[in-house]
Amino acid sequence: MAMAFKMATIGMRMTEECKKMFMEMKWKKVHRYIVFKIDEFSGKVAVDKVGDAAESYFDLAAALPEDDCRYAVFDFDFVTVDNCRKSKIFFIAWAPTASRIRAKMIYATSKDGIRRALEGIHYEVQATDPSEMGFDIIQDRAK
Repeated sequence: MAMAFKMATIGMRMTEECKKMFMEMKWKKVHRYIVFKIDEFSGKVAVDKVGDAAESYFDLAAALPEDDCRYAVFDFDFVTVDNCRKSKIFFIAWAPTASRIRAKMIYATSKDGIRRALEGIHYEVQATDPSEMGFDIIQDRAK
């Protein structure tokens, strides 16, 4: 427990793969979403799952575990009332009520550092339940 608390207060480090995949999503649009997982023992954040450009927000929601925390980024494309194509990147902090308290603590204390490492995020959503990150919420925030 002391080790996990020490790592949580220091913060987690993102792997180069995480940063590379985020940049591919942001600039090349080859990924729709990326789910990140913290390895409590190594103190690193790694890529857990990736959705290709054809996948949807519903695919991302289905990719999140019901009983463990994750971070995710989602590239939301939409068309404005002026018929302009836009894209906004969402950062999702997923901490379901069924997850372990220690995991919730580690994810909560590392969130700001992880989000700062991913430059270009427009909006943040924190969710403990799927209803708190519904597609309607994403649409409303982006427009």
